[in-house]
Amino acid sequence: MPVDSEFPGPDVDLLVEVGSFEGRRQGLERALRHAIQTGRLRSGDRLPSSRTLAQQLGFARGTVLAAFEQLTVEGYLRTRARGRTTVAEIGALSMSADDQPVTAGVKFDLRPGEPDTTMFPGAAWLAAMRRVLGEAAGRLGYVHMQGRPELRQALAGYLARARGVRAASAHIVVSSGYSAGLFWICRLLVQRGMRTIAMEDPCFGLHREIVEQAGASVTPIEVDGLGLNVAALRQSEARAVIVTPAHQYPTGVTLHPTRRAELLAWAREQDGLVIEDDYDGEFRFDRQPIGSLQGLDPARVIYGGTASKSLAPGLRLGWLVLPPELLEDVPRAQWHASAASALDQLVLADLIESYVYDRQVRRLRLHYRRRRDRLVAALASAGLEGRIVASAAGLHLLLALPEDGPKEVDVLARAAEIGLAIHGLETHWYHDRPIRRARDRLRPTN
Repeated sequence: MPVDSEFPGPDVDLLVEVGSFEGRRQGLERALRHAIQTGRLRSGDRLPSSRTLAQQLGFARGTVLAAFEQLTVEGYLRTRARGRTTVAEIGALSMSADDQPVTAGVKFDLRPGEPDTTMFPGAAWLAAMRRVLGEAAGRLGYVHMQGRPELRQALAGYLARARGVRAASAHIVVSSGYSAGLFWICRLLVQRGMRTIAMEDPCFGLHREIVEQAGASVTPIEVDGLGLNVAALRQSEARAVIVTPAHQYPTGVTLHPTRRAELLAWAREQDGLVIEDDYDGEFRFDRQPIGSLQGLDPARVIYGGTASKSLAPGLRLGWLVLPPELLEDVPRAQWHASAASALDQLVLADLIESYVYDRQVRRLRLHYRRRRDRLVAALASAGLEGRIVASAAGLHLLLALPEDGPKEVDVLARAAEIGLAIHGLETHWYHDRPIRRARDRLRPTN
């Protein structure tokens, strides 16, 4: 009996590409079969009615009915109540290694910088979204290249009181995450003639790739127990540098006050710029969070922040605070960054203005401190507490390995065997570094 899906109710849309080199029925069968086999159509998915699909393809309805019937006989389709045609259960296609989720086989996830998304303030977010949608008329059009003014105004106040940032809302640019903002700000600097950008060594490898993709060449500057080595920076040709002063990634050290002063002096002398990545500056556990570098010299420091650690990375909400002289160049650089959702921007602005965001940061600070304490206690019970390099802030610890082994590659392999997700330090260096040199430069310290 021919399978049809004519029944009252809304129909569905389906993109079907039928090749011109074969008959219409055979082509439709092949296209639907391929869509099911590859997972584009999943078990239980509803197909359009035969009449709708025939009209869409310009086929006779009988042709579509015949294709449906053949695929039903083969077991790809099934007819449900009232003639509705849906995709049947078939064996799942095994995933390649690249398709496997990162957490497959992981029992304990200790990857650095991974926020606990179960702490996302869902109820508060929904309440703020309801308020925003009740006032949304006229505010959900195309977003200004610098972001929604409501969020920029809210961020100006929050960053001033919480991070010591000095900026008016007009100096703030909202981007779809810090990485997107980093790309276009590096593009802007390249356009202004700063084609060499210095970066901490070691650093987050993805950011190094972003800088290179933006057209700049990277000059690595070593990090020691006091943070970025400004003396080495002075020997380079760079006039721009990217730093993580509050909590260096991945070593965990804090830029020493003397180095902070030296870095700003270098920027003034070189007519240069410092890009401050304040990715988790709010999460300090031994004392009050360290204020931003930007607050000491707004004309020489570009401040970058994100909601990835305080809310969730999937929101893709980040921001940059620019010196006034760069604002005129935003229009020709910002197109490289995709705009963040206007609705999400308005919701975040609401959370900041209502001080819900402040409470969320305090809540997370306590939560992450307790997690840090549990990890440190576990390491201490194993006799490893003295090998922790900087544990006073952020969402990761660095553990120094003994000189006589085991090697990092062996530790990572063993961790994978028991379902422990951790990262090694080796891939964060710009070039391969002798393990002894790295250990001497990053002395274990709390």
